[in-house]
Formats: sequence, C-alpha cells, structure tokens
Amino acid sequence: MEQVTLRGETGRVLGSRSSRRLRRDGRVPAVVYGHGLTALSVAVDRRELYAVLHTEAGLNALINLQVNGDEYLTVAREVQRHPVRGDIIHLDFIRISLDENIEAEVPVEFTGIPVGVREQKGIVETVHASVVVSCLPTAIPSHITIDISGLRINDSARVSDLPEIPGVAYLTDPTQLLVMCVIPAAAMVEAAAAATVEGEEVAAAEGEGED
Repeated sequence: MEQVTLRGETGRVLGSRSSRRLRRDGRVPAVVYGHGLTALSVAVDRRELYAVLHTEAGLNALINLQVNGDEYLTVAREVQRHPVRGDIIHLDFIRISLDENIEAEVPVEFTGIPVGVREQKGIVETVHASVVVSCLPTAIPSHITIDISGLRINDSARVSDLPEIPGVAYLTDPTQLLVMCVIPAAAMVEAAAAATVEGEEVAAAEGEGED
C-alpha cells in the first residue's frame, strides 16, 4: 500500500471556540499519538486531508504526517463528522510501525447476481458491508470480494465464507451475517393476502355445501 504525505501544524489553542475558528479557516483539528509519542494537538488543511483520505485505501491510507520537521507514519482513526454536512470536524492520527499488525475496517464487495434473484424473483439484502481485520499496515486490502451468484432464496453469506488472504486475519465474528437473498416483503404480503382470500373462498364453498 502506498504512503501519502500530509502536513500538520502545532500550536493550536485547545477548546471548542478555537476549533470552530480553525474550521472556518479551512483547517481540521486533530490529535497525534501512539508508539510512545505524547499526544500532540495539530491542525491539517481540510482539502489536503480530503485528498489523502480519498485514495483507493480510503480511511486505511498510510499517512506520513509531517509536523515541525518530524515525520510520523500514521493512520486516521476516530473520525468525527458534522451531523448535517458530513465534513470531518476532528480526527485522531495513530502512529504505527510497518512491522507491527494493526486493526482496520475493510469494505466487502459482493459480485455476481444470485440464482435467487435471476430465477426466483428474490432480492439481495445487505446486512453488513465491512469487516475488521488484523494485518501489517502494508497488507491492508482496499476491499475484500466475495461471489454471491450461487445464493438461492433464504441463502446467506457470512464472514466465514470470505476468502482467505495471506497475512490477513479476520477479527469480526465468523458467524456475522453479511448478505442474504430473500423474497421482497411486498411479495410476501401479496402471497399472504392471496392465501387468505383463497382460504375464505374455500370456507364459503364448504359452508354452502353443508346447506
């Protein structure tokens, strides 16, 4: 995985008022810590941060954070966003080592059209679309792919069905449901209604026969 560079500035005043001022100026307050580093308050440029976190690696990008002439290899974690705009308003940079495993959340991509969709009028219901893994920073997958074309109605795919990846360990519960192939709720309601009508018609016919 490639490393990207981001500049950080120190000397920011702590507190919500100062943080709001930074955001108005196009900067994002953050904290750097880990691997024996005393927590360091910094600010980074919003546009530069956006570019760093929108590579193929996403939030798992390996970031060389340059602060006061020093450089720290980090990953972004504890990202806080504005509840309406979605802008990043604060985040942590965790210092890491290339030879030590870290945890990362990785998206799962589902490929193929299930049999239950093609032949049985079902739909795909996604329950979870990411998993947590442990591996070396340079081995973090950008995504994990699983083929769901063989799923029939009421079949599912779980974490235990994901492919093995050398050097990568899944930390999410193996029984965690990822995706299901199901009958649409509307179709189930229609079927139940039809069954009710049919039952009433049968009962009425039987009643007439008894007279």
